[in-house]
Amino acid sequence: MKNTDLSENQSRVLVVNLRVNVCDYDSAVARVAELVRQKNGGYICVSTVHMTMEGCDNPAYAAQVNAADMITPDGMPMVWMQKLQGVKRASQVRGTTLMLKLLTFAETNHLTVGFYGGKQEILDEISARLKKDYPNLKVNYVFSPPFKFLTAAEDARITENIRNSKTDILFVGLGCPKQERWMAERKDKLQSVMLGVGAAFDFYAGNVRQSPEWISKIGFEWLFRLTQEPKRLWRRYLILNPRFIWLALLQLLGLKKFDSNNAETRP
Repeated sequence: MKNTDLSENQSRVLVVNLRVNVCDYDSAVARVAELVRQKNGGYICVSTVHMTMEGCDNPAYAAQVNAADMITPDGMPMVWMQKLQGVKRASQVRGTTLMLKLLTFAETNHLTVGFYGGKQEILDEISARLKKDYPNLKVNYVFSPPFKFLTAAEDARITENIRNSKTDILFVGLGCPKQERWMAERKDKLQSVMLGVGAAFDFYAGNVRQSPEWISKIGFEWLFRLTQEPKRLWRRYLILNPRFIWLALLQLLGLKKFDSNNAETRP
C-alpha cells in the first residue's frame, strides 16, 4: 500500500496524483535555502485538496506540480494520506506559516524577497506590515499584475524585471492553479526560488482571517474558510472535497492507481 519514492534526496508520497514531500518547516526552509545557494531558480508548490483535484481534471497541470522542487503538505488531508501509507512522521506545512518562516530566514541571512500577484491594495498592506515585522528585510520586488491576459511583450517585460531585481525568494500569490502554471513556465527563465502561497497574501495583509491552527489540525480549515468566503469557495469545498475522499479511498484500497505520468491505471 505504501507509495513512497525518493527525489532530490526528499521522500515523497503519492497522494492520489501528486507526489507530496514528507517534510516539516525546518526541512522546507532548508530546501529553499539550498535552491537559493544553487542560483538556478526553482519552485515550491503548497499542496491542498483543491490542487489535487485540479490535477485530476488536468494531467498536464499535475505534471507541472510534480515537477516542482518540493511539494509541501498544506492541507491536513494530504498529511493524513501520508500517514495512512505508513509515514508516521508526516506533518502539516501551512503555506502562510512557511512564508513567515522564510521571511525571518531571509532577514537573518541577508537574502532578498519579492511578491508577485494579488491586488495592489493587498500588496500595499503587506509592504507596510513588513516594515514593522521585518525592519531589516530587503524587499527587491513587489508587483500586482493586471487582471487580464498578458501579451507576450508584457509577460517578457515582467519576467525581465523580476530577473533584474535579483530577488532570491519570490512569493507568488496568483491562486491555484494559475500560480503553479506561472512558476513552472518560468523556472528556466528566473534565478529566483518561487513559492506559490496563494491566500497567504490575503492572510498576512489582514484582508481575510486565517483559521486558528487547532481548527486546521483537525481538518476543518475548509469549513472555517467557507464561512469567510462562501460565494467564492462553495464549489471548491462542497464538490471537490467529496471527489477527493472517493479517489483517496480508491487509492488506499488499491482499486485505482496513478503512474509517474499521472495516468490512471488499474491493478
